[in-house]
Amino acid sequence: MKRSLDILVAGALLILTLPFWAVAAVAIKTQDRGPVFFRQTRVGRGQREFGLLKFRTMVTDAETLGGYQTVDGDPRITRVGRWLRRSSIDELPQLWNVLRGEMSLVGPRPDTPAQAAMAAALLLALASVTPAQAAGYTPDQWALRCSVRPGLTGLAQVARKTGKADRSRLELDLEYIRRQSLWRDISILGQTVLVVLRLVNH
Repeated sequence: MKRSLDILVAGALLILTLPFWAVAAVAIKTQDRGPVFFRQTRVGRGQREFGLLKFRTMVTDAETLGGYQTVDGDPRITRVGRWLRRSSIDELPQLWNVLRGEMSLVGPRPDTPAQAAMAAALLLALASVTPAQAAGYTPDQWALRCSVRPGLTGLAQVARKTGKADRSRLELDLEYIRRQSLWRDISILGQTVLVVLRLVNH
């Protein structure tokens, strides 16, 4: 049922948002004539790597100027890119990742191989201590997080954007996986739409 929802909603959104794709592509090309899309390797279900798609929001070759991890006021983010990020239009190409089965509409956000390596190293380091000493981490948690398709949005993203993230991203991701249901996915999608609309209006 979850996969059916992904295909139906992602397919419909892909068609309905085509005008935004066109506007974004023209704006990016007009600004600096660089590539429209940005592709980055991420870790998906079963720790398999795939190419995540986004509209490019940073200057060309931004990785050589400080990696793709951004901070507030990052000078590498273009003027068009700031608007794309604020409106979440930069995430629209990931609908193609959903249709390809590499992602789901709702789930933990996919990490980069470097982030996955850091998580694996952390869990390995914590394997010799008790779960209490490890602040609740266990060597099984990373495997559990990678047991589902990563999502376009998720419980952690909604919680953070609404100011209700009183727990770590990993804790929220694991809660979602353990309590996931079709109705919860629909609820998170609805909350995501409201959050995006509020951010755009502000």
